[in-house]
Amino acid sequence: MIISEYNEVKKYNGKVYTGMLIGSSHNWLYPDGRWLETKVAPDKWEFSFEAVKRRTRAAGDNTGAAKGTIYHWYIVADQKAVKLDNDSYQTEMSGVKFKIGHKRPYWRRFSYDYEDQLSYNEKVRLVLEEVLGEVEDKSDEQ
Repeated sequence: MIISEYNEVKKYNGKVYTGMLIGSSHNWLYPDGRWLETKVAPDKWEFSFEAVKRRTRAAGDNTGAAKGTIYHWYIVADQKAVKLDNDSYQTEMSGVKFKIGHKRPYWRRFSYDYEDQLSYNEKVRLVLEEVLGEVEDKSDEQ
């Protein structure tokens, strides 16, 4: 997909968007990732993760977002970790990530900071309401 196709306005279920086509996927490696966590309550941890993510397969020239574009995601995930020895855990995580906003290289602010856009807090609230609805739907099925 070349940049012009990437930036074209598209529709999905009545919602307008730009970027990667629905159904497309990427495979990323995080070889030098750093996960830092702090226990803040008996069953609650705060964490941060930093890494340079790299494609497992090179992208074509002039494809995707412009260099310097920043994306702001909200991630809801389920993690399982198996202790292998005193210093190692095998970790498996799956979940969903929601695009909250983006900032093109020539913009001063994130998309959610502009007029006529939902604010960061409004977008996160909608994400959490959607996830809660999905959890409630799954418990109704059981």
